[in-house]
Amino acid sequence: MIAYCSFLFGWWIPVVSPILAVLGSTMAISAYIYVCRLRELNTILEQTVQKLEAAMSDLKQSQIQIIQSEKMSTLGQLVAGVAHEINNPVGFVSGNLKCIGEYVEDLTNHLQLYQQTFPEPGKDIKNDAKTIDIEYLLEDMPKVVASMQVGINRIKDISISLRTFSRSDTSNKVSYNIHEGIDSTLMILKHRLKANETRPEIQIIKEYGQLPMVNCYPGQLNQVMMNLIANAIDALDESNHGREYTEIQANPNNITILTTLENKIATIRIKDNGPGMSDTVKQKIFEHLFTTKTVGQGTGLGLSISRQIIEETHDGKLSCISAPGEGAEFVVEIPS
Repeated sequence: MIAYCSFLFGWWIPVVSPILAVLGSTMAISAYIYVCRLRELNTILEQTVQKLEAAMSDLKQSQIQIIQSEKMSTLGQLVAGVAHEINNPVGFVSGNLKCIGEYVEDLTNHLQLYQQTFPEPGKDIKNDAKTIDIEYLLEDMPKVVASMQVGINRIKDISISLRTFSRSDTSNKVSYNIHEGIDSTLMILKHRLKANETRPEIQIIKEYGQLPMVNCYPGQLNQVMMNLIANAIDALDESNHGREYTEIQANPNNITILTTLENKIATIRIKDNGPGMSDTVKQKIFEHLFTTKTVGQGTGLGLSISRQIIEETHDGKLSCISAPGEGAEFVVEIPS
């Protein structure tokens, strides 16, 4: 009986074994190609993020000149167009990334099933698996996909912030979420808040109250937030001159943003723990072309334009509270 079975079924073993060997090797190579492609895509995403951050840095440098020449609307259209163009490939990559994640999972499960079913696949497959480090590939592929998803989400956040910040002003005021405007400004200034070789990261403390939608010109209001937060960063960097990194780390730089609503007046307070200013400087801080910064670092227009936007365009008030050694606090009040 045993002889009969061997005669009847034993023929397939030498025929099928080479096929299984080729199949296993092909799957391992496919997995390796997937990982290489995923890493390549991840590198492209990281480069895209760096380019976007550099573009946002350039955007900030040109904003004051753009407002002077009354081209804020043109800038808004340009940035909105860039954000739209970014969204198209991001949507494409994001959709395909989801499919790749599912493919990787299916491929990994199938390969593991193969390994369980044929624990001794043959010498060639074993050598190939060792060469490409198949166990590492199976472990690393999901991490690569997850890393790419983080990159895509980051690009989406930047794109949303660009669209929010660059909203073109209309001939009439519109209802606007001030908190979204502040958050978009912080995203654009994120590169300046990060730690560098001279200081740790500047901490942002957000204490948002319950604000209603505010009737305003969003683009102009965002510009005011940009000027005030950027000035706070400048003040902190100035106060760090001559201080050791460890000293700053022990007493970290921070910017507190507080919003409240009282008597239908929305108030935004932006306070830093920098060096503060004297009464003489405080009295001149909103004057046209007045600046305490060195040549090339400030135009003396940011705060004067900000006051004009708040008080003349929005019927509000922009004031400053400061004393030497006690930091500076700028208070924006606008009707809700």
